[in-house]
Amino acid sequence: MTGGGWTVLSRFCAACAVAVPAALALGVPTAQAKNGDTHITSIGSTQTIDCNQATLFVNGSGNTINALGSCWAVTVQGSSNTIVADNVVNDITVYGFDQRVFYKSGEPIVWDRGRELGMTNWIDRVPA
Repeated sequence: MTGGGWTVLSRFCAACAVAVPAALALGVPTAQAKNGDTHITSIGSTQTIDCNQATLFVNGSGNTINALGSCWAVTVQGSSNTIVADNVVNDITVYGFDQRVFYKSGEPIVWDRGRELGMTNWIDRVPA
């Protein structure tokens, strides 16, 4: 390693020596979601689940999922799934086509990845 390379390395190490203890002392922000996310991988099932402030992941086709309580987020992949959530806090992300995600309350960020590729999905707020 050249003299310039050692200088860069020593400055990097010095920066880390200051930054890491500072981050530990100040605390690092934590995510709002909690453990216990629900994963549903199925074809043609009908289920009612309690979101329990966690994320609901649905992967498959032709599923009908009723999510009670408050979900941190809802993510769906596949086709022809229908999800009805009482409340979504953070986001709804939809991949695939012919997906239907309805929520009764909350102001989630909606990201329709299928529509970006020319597919049709329905994501909307519905009356409680």
